[in-house]
Amino acid sequence: MAFSREKLLNWPFDEVLQSYTQRDSMLYALSLGLGSEPTNPQHLRYVYERDLETFPTMAVVLGHPGPWMSDPETGIDMLRVLHGEQHLELHRPLPPAGELRAVNRVTQVLDKGAGKGALITIERRLFDAAGGGDAPYSTQQAVIFARGNGGFGGPSGPSRPPQPLPDREPDTTVDIATLPQSALLYRLNGDYNPLHADPEIAARAGFPAPILHGLASFGIAARAVLEATGWPAAGRLAAIGLRFSAPVFPGETIRTELWREAQGFSFRARVVARDAVVLNNGYARLQAN
Repeated sequence: MAFSREKLLNWPFDEVLQSYTQRDSMLYALSLGLGSEPTNPQHLRYVYERDLETFPTMAVVLGHPGPWMSDPETGIDMLRVLHGEQHLELHRPLPPAGELRAVNRVTQVLDKGAGKGALITIERRLFDAAGGGDAPYSTQQAVIFARGNGGFGGPSGPSRPPQPLPDREPDTTVDIATLPQSALLYRLNGDYNPLHADPEIAARAGFPAPILHGLASFGIAARAVLEATGWPAAGRLAAIGLRFSAPVFPGETIRTELWREAQGFSFRARVVARDAVVLNNGYARLQAN
């Protein structure tokens, strides 16, 4: 099928109802490496059922609409799709267990030109399925880079400008080691893409080994922000966003470099052993006390 901006902007998503349990919340936190300090109370708050809290970025693994982009009607060249950016705004903390209603929609389709690709922004809002008014728990945007779909004649902008990073040494850094089995743990949150588990599939995609999910490194960046603030309550993280710039391999250590800003931090992250920037143009906003 031909790629159509109008068809994508009007894609008929069904509302998604999803239940999750305390076990799901603990598994998500464990898949980000929380619990690596098993007597640290700041880790235990996310992995132990007594006074359990939901780690704030868990919103990104809830309410997914499924593999809709693989539908031939979209016209998307799935072999050339990359996850370019992720942005998450937190309106109120998720409970550690519950039932959610997710509303997904395509909000923007930009044409970067023939041979350059298209940028597709998908928004997801999470609500309490049992009611509670129209106030969402969170709003997120995933920006998908469809490298095979540029040149369709659509608008080229406006697009979200990247978060600028200061031209100075970072104010603080946080190192977080991933586990060799990190991707195998993280996929149990619902993303079973074999690229993150199967060495043969990874090799066909041009990687020497399965890679870590981008949204796992997104959650690790949020963890680094909370560590840099001295582990405030999870509800204090108001928003976080970044660009994905290179893959992470399970077992690598991610160093997040943070610059203090008026309302939080700007940041980037690199893999220490390869000195490769893997997350860039990051920002995190904290709620006022």
